[in-house]
Amino acid sequence: MVKFCTKTCLFILPKTSYCQLQTQSFIPFSVRQEQKILESRLVSVLHGCTHINQVKQVHAHIFRKGLEQCCFVLAKLLRTLTKLDVPMDPYPRLVFQQVDYPNPFLWTALIRGYALQGPFMESVLLYNSMRRHGIGPVSFTFTALLKACSAALDVNLGRQVHTQTILIGGFGSDLYVGNTLIDMYVKCGCLGCGHRVFDEMLDRDVISWTSLIVAYAKVGNMEAASELFDGLPMKDMVAWTAMVTGYAQNARPREALEVFERMQAAGVKTDEVTLVGVISACAQLGAAKYANWVRDVAEQSGFGPTSNVVVGSALIDMYAKCGSVEDAYKVFERMEERNVYSYSSMIVGFAMHGLAGAAMELFDEMLKTETKPNRVTFIGVLTACSHAGMVEQGQQLFAMMEECHGVAPSEDHYACMVDLLGRAGRLEEALNLVKMMPMNPHGGVWGALLGACRIHGNPDMAQIAASHLFELEPNGIGNYILLSNIYASAGRWDDVSKVRKLMRAKGLKKNPGCSWVEGKKGIIHEFFAGDMSHPKSREIKQALEDLLDRLKYLGYQPNLSSVAYDISDEEKKRLLMSHSEKLALAFGLLTTNAGCTIRIVKNLRICEDCHSVMCGASQITGREIVVRDNMRFHHFRDGRCSCGNFW
Repeated sequence: MVKFCTKTCLFILPKTSYCQLQTQSFIPFSVRQEQKILESRLVSVLHGCTHINQVKQVHAHIFRKGLEQCCFVLAKLLRTLTKLDVPMDPYPRLVFQQVDYPNPFLWTALIRGYALQGPFMESVLLYNSMRRHGIGPVSFTFTALLKACSAALDVNLGRQVHTQTILIGGFGSDLYVGNTLIDMYVKCGCLGCGHRVFDEMLDRDVISWTSLIVAYAKVGNMEAASELFDGLPMKDMVAWTAMVTGYAQNARPREALEVFERMQAAGVKTDEVTLVGVISACAQLGAAKYANWVRDVAEQSGFGPTSNVVVGSALIDMYAKCGSVEDAYKVFERMEERNVYSYSSMIVGFAMHGLAGAAMELFDEMLKTETKPNRVTFIGVLTACSHAGMVEQGQQLFAMMEECHGVAPSEDHYACMVDLLGRAGRLEEALNLVKMMPMNPHGGVWGALLGACRIHGNPDMAQIAASHLFELEPNGIGNYILLSNIYASAGRWDDVSKVRKLMRAKGLKKNPGCSWVEGKKGIIHEFFAGDMSHPKSREIKQALEDLLDRLKYLGYQPNLSSVAYDISDEEKKRLLMSHSEKLALAFGLLTTNAGCTIRIVKNLRICEDCHSVMCGASQITGREIVVRDNMRFHHFRDGRCSCGNFW
């Protein structure tokens, strides 16, 4: 264990230094002024240095002017060398060693250099040496050490540094030290300790509050983050952005949009980080009203997609996830600058909408530019191939990833390939590919195989995939439900009972099916399966019954296999009628004008029966219906779906 020097610091110079000061001759005031001006000029020149050779030239000038013992200038020289990533040994260390009486700032400059560059322990040893020489640390000494502890994730050493700030005294009210302590504890995973430091601080600034807000957001505790935010006296753009992105990253898009609206109402400026956060929230919600509003805000804030590639790429992703791939492509076309993220966002957008041809065409266009594809690009094109059943093209792309483009296949790419082969009914090939993977398959790989087993009704292979998923994701309720449904479709009710018994033993509860639809004026209406609590429930039920009656004249029959329960056919029909996406559809037909597109988002995969109803509804109403489930987008037009019944 590292031990810090505990010698009491008297905050006086060593005796030799004091004697030397006594023997110094008198220096006229005018000479001192000239010397200070020269020192300031040298510090300014060092600040502008961008290469070590420039620093050495300034260092030579320092010697010629007799300032080789000037701690003020030499501390700046050491900080400049650190900024230029010059190793602390030998040059900066020699500069330090040639100074007879280094002051706290020169010690701190060298400690900071080792803390940033390493070896980290050398900074601790230097601190101990500094204390043994009777030199008192300054706040920057502790912040340098604490930042190094953060980088090394060494909370034990960080606690020792914290103890030093208390033992020496005088740093309990230092704002900079307090903020760095919070940051150290947070990064080392000790959020409670960080909050305790915050509570004990006499003075706090917006950084103190925002550090904790961000920390709580990262661990998903938005209630604690919100409480802190509400208590913040002066909220700046960074604090507002922390809340917007926190809600967005924790899949709470409505709260993110509400905070952003409050931010706009408060007249706080917006930067691209804020915009990317709120754009992400819009993408999760899938609401066109908010999408257009956020784009207008971006334009008005000077971060329009035409000139800002970061915001442009985020808007492409947002429009694609809001069901408007056409608007996404318009943004892409108008961008003055495109990078791998904008290309990848557009390719993934085409893929999720089933436009495999467009995705492949854009990928070919990308290859003709100097933009190199990355791992996300290949996930996009492989997904496009999977959703369109383009097995051979997908296999060719997978084979050329590393050989031609230097992108090594990851678990996610293998998951795409398993999905591609599995959807095409080549289950044995998919399983063999999993067995040949050079790394351990993650849940996404086995999940793709389990999903393929559902499509093609293979309960035996499903059991293999599920057994691995139960180990990797023991609390992933979707895996249990999917296996149970596969058994139910095969009529293996005993196995269904075993899976449900296992779910009960683990205390797992099924997430209810939930769909939301955008009504008039962009208002979002939410529906849960079997829930008839909506104010218009009676009208919704009647509209749905009328729609189903009309569909029956076209040959529609309820797909009872979509209900994974061993119950009567009549009961199955009743359950199918109360699926959340059907309720959302009926509400959309009731409340939107004829000819308007109905956009529905569902938290689970759309079932076969609802898929058939959406196809038929698009035909008899003449409406386009866009459904985004947890797998992809479905565009229903004139009785057909963009997925070609392949999902």
